[in-house]
Amino acid sequence: MDRKQLLSDVLGGHRLSINEAISLLSTKDRNIFDIVSAADTLREEKVGDVVTYVRNQNIHITNICKNLCGFCSFGRRAGDEGAYCDDRDTLVKKTNLATERGVTEICLLSGVHPEFTADNYINILGWVRDAAPGVHLHAFSPDEVAHAASGSGISTREVLERFKAAGIGSLQGTAAEILVDDVRDVICPRKVDTATWAGIIKEAHTCGIPSTATIMYGSCESAADQAQHLSILRDIQDETGGFTELVPLSFVHTNTPIYRKGLARPGATGREDILMTAVSRLFLDNFDNIQVSWGKLGLKLSQLALLSGGNDLAGTMFSDDVSVDAGAMGADYLDPGMMQYMVRDIGRTLKQRRTDYSPV
Repeated sequence: MDRKQLLSDVLGGHRLSINEAISLLSTKDRNIFDIVSAADTLREEKVGDVVTYVRNQNIHITNICKNLCGFCSFGRRAGDEGAYCDDRDTLVKKTNLATERGVTEICLLSGVHPEFTADNYINILGWVRDAAPGVHLHAFSPDEVAHAASGSGISTREVLERFKAAGIGSLQGTAAEILVDDVRDVICPRKVDTATWAGIIKEAHTCGIPSTATIMYGSCESAADQAQHLSILRDIQDETGGFTELVPLSFVHTNTPIYRKGLARPGATGREDILMTAVSRLFLDNFDNIQVSWGKLGLKLSQLALLSGGNDLAGTMFSDDVSVDAGAMGADYLDPGMMQYMVRDIGRTLKQRRTDYSPV
């Protein structure tokens, strides 16, 4: 394959195939810089030189989880030491703190509590909505939607419609990990399968609920698995246009069961992190926004990812128990002043956005 010609073709409008994406993701020499340059050029053409961020706060509801995925150190069984499930008063206190910090988005994060039904999720949305009127609620994954439907004896579409009526603003595109069932059987066997995840995401989009898209890479998947995952996301976006951004999530391995059991490698390398950002930009021609997850990458590599096709620095977050429990240090809060420092250093402009990417 003539890589330089391929990259020139992509900048001219060619849509990458899965095999071409595999080739780019597998690059292991100085040619990665050609890929990065092409991705950065395409980023500039699509969204310009603005780097965006959202002032948001994560609120963790419970770490009790039916899944106990091998890549996660956050989840607990109900009787485990350190297990918790916040009541209404605790969630309202956390929400009040978020509003005092001037956030425009609250991200509700949770283990998939085995006893939760649709009513539990709807009550949570109501408590937070009433305590933070006007703040966008970014909440729940397709796995939680499926769990709520199963526990309530209703369809996933009805769950989504009830979530929308209760005030959800957007669905989290999490629980995707790698959308290849052979990989899911290793890293998250209790989560919904690929077809169910994609079906619920498409239902959400057709219900008028946008979502993020995610990929968690660096555990035990191959470049072919990564490319297949990106292809599924691109096909959904062709059909619905409901994804707001791609969020690449580099696997944090340190404290995770699959790494300790020898089923996963010690996360992605820096080469892979940069190529995931760059190839995602080149492959996902129907996405405007590629997010840089500073809590996973660290600040220096995040700055390089912004030079590799990324245009968004995610959010302030204020807490990220999932990443911290997995072993990521300093993943809980990033001050916009530090964002400004990082962005100015590469000749770009930082601007605050809302969840839908409209400016604040």
